[in-house]
Amino acid sequence: MVTSHQKNIATFIHLSTFSRFFIPFGNFVGPLVLWSINKEKSNFIDTHGKQAINFQISILLYALILGTLSIPFFIFKLFNGLDVIDFNGFNNFHINVGKPSPLLYLGGFLGAVAIIAFIIELILIVVASLKARDGELYEYPLTINFLK
Repeated sequence: MVTSHQKNIATFIHLSTFSRFFIPFGNFVGPLVLWSINKEKSNFIDTHGKQAINFQISILLYALILGTLSIPFFIFKLFNGLDVIDFNGFNNFHINVGKPSPLLYLGGFLGAVAIIAFIIELILIVVASLKARDGELYEYPLTINFLK
């Protein structure tokens, strides 16, 4: 049987991922510290800790892939038409605002996907913490199980 103390620890493991808004890499450090201290006390805590850490690592991996895909589109548009060989400082410097490039649209779309994914991530963390509070196990969707 899962005690209220175990439920609280599992809930705090999930909620500690929000510490990233105050501490750099807090979304990894918070759950990792809470999980490593309490993982021997209960299988319930161990399972929730692994899920929270696996989800954060998966989100980082997905963000790196999405960033790797989207950032070059903005850079290519920014430096489009810049002649590096015949660069004379800022003499006769002008910015041509014309028709947007399809690369800009694709990069903007990927940026919108990133924002939507961030909102979904926050919702999933809250759902996982509520499940932990109720004493239920929760598996994040699209999570790669690095810790088994």
